[in-house]
Amino acid sequence: MPSDLSLKMMNAVHRALLAVTGRRLGTSFGGAPALELVTTGRRSGEPRAVMLTAPLQIDDAYVVVASRGGDDTHPAWFLNLSADPRVEVALPGGPRRRMTAEVVGPERRAELWPRIVASAPQYARYQSRTTREIPVVLLRPDPA
Repeated sequence: MPSDLSLKMMNAVHRALLAVTGRRLGTSFGGAPALELVTTGRRSGEPRAVMLTAPLQIDDAYVVVASRGGDDTHPAWFLNLSADPRVEVALPGGPRRRMTAEVVGPERRAELWPRIVASAPQYARYQSRTTREIPVVLLRPDPA
């Protein structure tokens, strides 16, 4: 499973790819848009940014998956938004928008999971690597 250091390095490489290519590469992976999610650190209170892909978009909400590559522990960003669901989201090159994160319940997850796996099959592999149920999160824009 990926270490914290390798996850941070992958995020740094992703940001560098976006910067070096003038956002010609790295804006999507496997057809899923990349986005920057900014949470508030649950212990530090400081902003924490991570690059993720959104395998589904439902109306104006993005769906992200707290897979951490199939690790047995939740990613830090998921723990942060569980403590404070107020987040900011930006697509590469776009402005940050205030959003609210909603961890979906079992029924909604059962509805979304097949669509997620159809769009991004790696999530099925990640789920097979762990006994924890990988959370699915909706990122919804705050009303203006």
